Amino acid sequence: MTLDEKDLFLNAMDDVKPLKPSASVVHLKPSSTNAAPVVCTESATDNFLITSFIDPIPITAPLEFRQEGIQQGVLDKLRQGKYPLDASLNLLRQPVASCRQNLFAFMQQAQKDSLRNLLVIHGKSRDDKSHANIVRSYLFRWLQQFEAVQAFCVAQPFHGGSGACYIALKKSEQARWDNRERHAKHSR
Repeated sequence: MTLDEKDLFLNAMDDVKPLKPSASVVHLKPSSTNAAPVVCTESATDNFLITSFIDPIPITAPLEFRQEGIQQGVLDKLRQGKYPLDASLNLLRQPVASCRQNLFAFMQQAQKDSLRNLLVIHGKSRDDKSHANIVRSYLFRWLQQFEAVQAFCVAQPFHGGSGACYIALKKSEQARWDNRERHAKHSR
């Protein structure tokens, strides 16, 4: 880069300010109600996600979990990105404590809204001790603490690859009831 090019670049970038890191939740499924999004107001005692020290999971180990009784085909389909996403959460460049709070609020809201398939973006790393891998390691533990999580796995490259994960939630009681009602009408 010549001195003139560098001066032009610096001049062009003079008023540019970096974005502040923030959690962003994107609801991809239209909400059935017109209610405003719920802001996380839980007290520290409501959030049951662990805060204790954990051993980082090696980068080469894929994030993957399936509850007992969940068929392998469900996990395979989830891994292939074949379930339509209902919402996503971006945890990039956030402190672990913020990730914990934002994940807890996101999962509570997803269950309240009867969402089934989620995407959480946690970031990639090249080092087992990097921040992104620490968040990834906590995420592995935290997601298993939610009773509603049936399975989770690494996302497809177009959704973030090893820097993101898909999450499959159980059907809510209301969704199960609606399903029973719908099938009862068809069998009459």
